[in-house]
Amino acid sequence: MTRARPSDTKARIQAVARELFARQGVQRTSLREIADHLGITKPALYYHFDSRESLVASIVEPLLADVDAFIAEREGGPQPDPRVLLADYFDLLHRHRDTLTMVVRDLATLAYLDLGMRMIEWRRRLMRLLIGPRPSLAARARAVVAIGGLSDCVIEFTDVPMEKVKSLAVEAALAALGPTS
Repeated sequence: MTRARPSDTKARIQAVARELFARQGVQRTSLREIADHLGITKPALYYHFDSRESLVASIVEPLLADVDAFIAEREGGPQPDPRVLLADYFDLLHRHRDTLTMVVRDLATLAYLDLGMRMIEWRRRLMRLLIGPRPSLAARARAVVAIGGLSDCVIEFTDVPMEKVKSLAVEAALAALGPTS
């Protein structure tokens, strides 16, 4: 009989937790329920995660790190092409679709992990990349619609092939931005 390596068990815990959190919400999912779904004891789960907070944070952290790196990579260089930036951002969000769905399903998770301000700051940084540092109110409003709408499309259209959604979402975001010159 082969024993699962701790990293395998940890990944299994995260996968089951992500699924239950997305379906039921973070606050309505107990660690006992996660352990039961996995067929492990609650102490075995605690061996890997000492609290629900640490489990949730471990699930969300790859998204946070990837978005931070994505934006930082593009800051400081020339202003990126809006189409490329939006398409690449869509791909990033799509890779984290399950985690995003989990967060959106239970918006209390934003406060729970103090994510709200971090996500607002990401949006502001993305806006600067798209429309520059001193845009008009109208340009800022269009950028908010473009970025928010693009993000929502990643979660909303799970029944449609990703490439089809991506092309439509990027075109809609560009239309929302309006002329860039």
